[in-house]
Amino acid sequence: MTTADPSGAQGTATAQLDGTWARDVRWWDVAYYLIVGLSGVALFTAPVHGTALVVALAAIATMIVAYVAWGRRAARTRDQVAAHLYLVVAVAATIVVAAQDTLGTLLLFATFTQIWMMSEHLWVQVVLCVVLAGGTAVALAWDPEVGGVDASALAGTAPQMGVALAFSIGLGLWTAHTMRQSERHARLVDELRATQAELARSHHQEGVAAERERVAREIHDTLAQGFTSIVMLAQAARADLDREADDAAAERLALVEATARENLAEARALVAATGPVPLEAGGTLADAIGRLAERFGAESGVAVRTRLDGVVGLSSADEVVLLRSAQESLANVRRHAGARSVRVELTQDPAVTRLAVHDDGHGLPADLTEGYGLRGMRERVAAGGGTVRLGPGDTGGTVVVVELPRTARSSRTAPASTTPSSDGATTSTAPPSSGATARRTDVSPAAAGDTTTPTGVTDGAA
Repeated sequence: MTTADPSGAQGTATAQLDGTWARDVRWWDVAYYLIVGLSGVALFTAPVHGTALVVALAAIATMIVAYVAWGRRAARTRDQVAAHLYLVVAVAATIVVAAQDTLGTLLLFATFTQIWMMSEHLWVQVVLCVVLAGGTAVALAWDPEVGGVDASALAGTAPQMGVALAFSIGLGLWTAHTMRQSERHARLVDELRATQAELARSHHQEGVAAERERVAREIHDTLAQGFTSIVMLAQAARADLDREADDAAAERLALVEATARENLAEARALVAATGPVPLEAGGTLADAIGRLAERFGAESGVAVRTRLDGVVGLSSADEVVLLRSAQESLANVRRHAGARSVRVELTQDPAVTRLAVHDDGHGLPADLTEGYGLRGMRERVAAGGGTVRLGPGDTGGTVVVVELPRTARSSRTAPASTTPSSDGATTSTAPPSSGATARRTDVSPAAAGDTTTPTGVTDGAA
């Protein structure tokens, strides 16, 4: 049996097992005192008189005193020294009482049980049981008139005590095995609970870290890029004011206001944990990327061409991945490429949905180190089962290609989308499966003082 640990955590299986043992011991006290008391009373009904009765009662009294002094404490604390001191006294007292009258064998019920209950050493338990059984057999065969053992009586008592010994050892071993199994089960339950608690803490920490990473990516992909646009537009507006180009400055300030409002909407969407504003506002993914490309051209002065096919079978999570990838790719063009034109393509084939952003800038440096934005894009795409390829374009510059595997959930025709061109015209985009042609638009942003005027160009199918 396990030792009760006062400092142990409440509620553990081991603590509960120890608590059950502590309650059982109190009932054992009652049973013990009842058995010993009845044995003492029974002696008065037996033909035991004089010195024999006194000796038997003295042995019982000694047994009770030893139990109060050592046995009760040993049963609760598992103190083996106290336990063995008491058991030696109990075995000797039982043999003495049995030698006075056969009613003394009633004490065997208590003594055999206590041997297996208090001692935690198998060899001690077996030795004490053998001594108790053998001593009782001899005591029952003792003839006080001749002062020795009656051989014929011993031949009768020995088998009886042999059966009692075998039963005691068998029952004791089974009880000890059951106790050990209970302790082992309790320890395993505690270990399982501790492992579950550790896993719960680990999963909570991983969840917190993942949520922080998600929020950081969202801020990087939306608010940070929006603030970058605001700063650049504000600088351009200041330059326009310095050269007294008030109309151009007003256009820049209008873009600043529009970008700030969109940033505010993105911030509210982030707090509310909803989808990206361009997608939540309605329309298709092609519409959202078209508006993104148009705004990029207006803010950066980079000519933008788009080919946005209608796509089907995308989950909302896939659409978010592609939209954020387009945002990050265009942001990198603005910050690093030094490009004069950009081409954004959204296409789909039976296997994958593909987003490609080409620029004609100065290309990738030889010692390229991917920053937070590219790492975040790769993580987003990888979570969706897709891939990201970054490399030089066929005619110079850089190309970023994001591919997401198509799902088999939907084969319906995607709705046609419309994107306004810079001259006010609109062009429609229909999915390839509908037989309609894909849309291509050229957008050259109008900046104050520019010598070119933006025109929308719509050409044939891809």
